[in-house]
Amino acid sequence: MLPRATLSTFLIPILFIFLFLFIFIFITPPTNAAAAVADAPRFREAPKFYNLGSCPSLSLSPSDPNAIHMAMTLDAAYLRGSIAAILSVLQHSSCPENIAFHFVSSSSSSPDLRATLSSTFPYLHFQIYPFDSSSAAGLISTSIRAALDCPLNYARNYLADLLPSSLTKVVYLDSDLVLVDDIAKLAATPLPNDAVLAAPEYCNANFTSYFTPTFWSNPSLSLTFANRRPCYFNTGVMVIDLRRWRQGGYTTKIVEWMELQKRIRIYELGSLPPFLLVFAGNIAPVDHRWNQHGLGGDNFRGLCRDLHPGPVSLLHWSGKGKPWARLDANRPCPLDALWAPYDLLRTPYILES
Repeated sequence: MLPRATLSTFLIPILFIFLFLFIFIFITPPTNAAAAVADAPRFREAPKFYNLGSCPSLSLSPSDPNAIHMAMTLDAAYLRGSIAAILSVLQHSSCPENIAFHFVSSSSSSPDLRATLSSTFPYLHFQIYPFDSSSAAGLISTSIRAALDCPLNYARNYLADLLPSSLTKVVYLDSDLVLVDDIAKLAATPLPNDAVLAAPEYCNANFTSYFTPTFWSNPSLSLTFANRRPCYFNTGVMVIDLRRWRQGGYTTKIVEWMELQKRIRIYELGSLPPFLLVFAGNIAPVDHRWNQHGLGGDNFRGLCRDLHPGPVSLLHWSGKGKPWARLDANRPCPLDALWAPYDLLRTPYILES
């Protein structure tokens, strides 16, 4: 039999080991990475959509003129919206197998987002291109809403550099929208007279309000729009000729305006004004049905809004309010019901076979 002192000396270290293991396993909070995995949204698998018999067979290479190439940004904050947008594009397309998706995401999140897309859309043709946010972060000026200052919101400025050089035309879409029409119709928008991009224009909007009095009072700046009839357009829906963009060096032109904004505040609203400065008055028109925008309300309160008069091919929840957030909060706007059928989020209340 061991002496009492020897027995205590033997047992105390063992008790400390068990206590340490108990604290580590049951009390220590999870790391950020583990918490992120646990909190990551999970989505139901989307059905596969097939081409109609009249669709041409394609290689889906960037040089195939019959392929439809879509570009979107992809991040965790708007992933639920992106999934819904993708589903709506496929569901309403007559040739869904002929669509290639090109996603731009931050370098750190690309692997997780790729896994989510692959499990949700097993048959999707897509590539993810990592975006080094430092290229835009130093150029961003504080805007009226924090979400507009996310570096990935400026990735559209760099699409021509990020996407394959053999890719000449792309349809760019935001993540807070759904289509209710065939994307091929939008992709077929002509770009005459050397136009670099096409988008719905809204010439009734007060164009001067997008820039500060400092801009308009400086002749060397305000003359930017001389010999142009500039109108507001929303950059969430654009058809872009990437070849003309590269030839004209338009990324550099946009960046130059952003650099000036850092020195002299000439606008207030995020990534839109540099596009207006470079392209407004020189874009190819698109019917308003392809961007029923503003459904998220204004950038301050996000109040409910109605559709604009006329037909609808695309519903866009631009503005502060997002349909998934309002639905989760049980405070939806009436038009959020049009977004809900495309929501693939897996919840405990959904029974699946």
